[in-house]
Amino acid sequence: MFDNLSTALQKTFKNLRGYGKLTEKNVKDALREVRLALLEADVNFKVARDFINQVQDKCLGDEVLLSVTPGQQVVKVVNDELVALFGGAHEEFKLVGNPASVMLMGLHGSGKTTSAGKLAYRWKKSGRRVLLVACDIRRPAAVEQLSILAEQVGCDIVRPEPGESVPQLGRRAAQLSKAVRYDVVIYDTGGRFQIDDELVQELKEFEAETQPNNKVLVLDAAIGQESVNVAETFRDAVGLTGMILTKLDGDARGGAALSVHAVTGCPILMTGVGEKMEDLQPFYPDRMASRILGMGDVVSLVEKAQEVVDEKDALKMQEKLAKNQLDLEDFLSQIQMMKKMGPISNMLDSLPGNTMKMDDKQKEAIAKASEVEMKKFESIIQSMTVWERKHPKSIDRPRRLRIAQGCGRKLADVNQLLKRFDQMGKMGKQFKKMEKRLRHLQKFTTK
Repeated sequence: MFDNLSTALQKTFKNLRGYGKLTEKNVKDALREVRLALLEADVNFKVARDFINQVQDKCLGDEVLLSVTPGQQVVKVVNDELVALFGGAHEEFKLVGNPASVMLMGLHGSGKTTSAGKLAYRWKKSGRRVLLVACDIRRPAAVEQLSILAEQVGCDIVRPEPGESVPQLGRRAAQLSKAVRYDVVIYDTGGRFQIDDELVQELKEFEAETQPNNKVLVLDAAIGQESVNVAETFRDAVGLTGMILTKLDGDARGGAALSVHAVTGCPILMTGVGEKMEDLQPFYPDRMASRILGMGDVVSLVEKAQEVVDEKDALKMQEKLAKNQLDLEDFLSQIQMMKKMGPISNMLDSLPGNTMKMDDKQKEAIAKASEVEMKKFESIIQSMTVWERKHPKSIDRPRRLRIAQGCGRKLADVNQLLKRFDQMGKMGKQFKKMEKRLRHLQKFTTK
């Protein structure tokens, strides 16, 4: 996401850092490039104009122009303004009440039903009792789609009865959710290909019956500036407490995310970055600004790792690495853990300075090659016997040939895996030597 904007901004700031002293002309020339980058990213032109004016006013102040590191100060100003543009502080759903209620709205194809399932998965995982309500009675198979998601998540669902209107369904579901004492109820309302009077009236009546404390608009980030018009219409019709931006993983521009909060004043609560249940992530303005400016998002990367890695297993793996006792079972576990963390391209974007060194094609090529290699290594290890996995150094040529034939790979692929595993073992030895040197140094300095 934001790949084009990120590349353009980093190029501009790299040029600014080359100046020992900034002038008004330097700043205005640089911000002209930033403005073009924002417009090319499909940011609303009024939002882009106001953003540039605010950045320019601050950059032309004495604090920046007379700074020892003026280029870096400009980056800080832009970073601060980006955070403000995204909404400032991170905001959560208001999960209060008995039960807490969430009304999802949006156009057809924006990802409402999928987002409903992902939210249910997230909150059920945290120990809450969740009820899904299928309120989209017009779209073919919408109720069935939500039913499948409810089964996958393991939560209950309320389906429409024959002849029941959407407001009547909402009233029945609200009464049921209170009687059975659910923690959260999620209403998946119907959408249209465009906003019309019938849709608005239906949403108003539904909102009056259910009185949700979260009225959330689900927006497809790929529709660009049209998202601003959609968000304004829904806000004016029924009021909004927040937004979810979907399909950010497939939109290189990302202008919607930079525009909707500034225009509507509604916070972006979460973003959809993939098709899996766990690919709905909380939105942090400061972290997103850091990623756009090439400073990475290590905090989110660590949080993701903590979600998929058991702490005890991690410590055990660390001890085995230090003692050079890792086997191919451990190597397989590491591969599977990496796969759980999501696409490699997302992890590359989270590494500081990474996007500054690589263009989009390079990142895509590295991510694709890494994913292909992980899949290949996984199939090779799974073709081995338990004894072979535990004793990788004893895998001779006949065994390698049998393993390659068993998984449909080449002998060279098996050799490559074993070589990579051997390199990992050497790294463990190096860490152990470094640890010994540090201990020796500590003893020497304490004396």
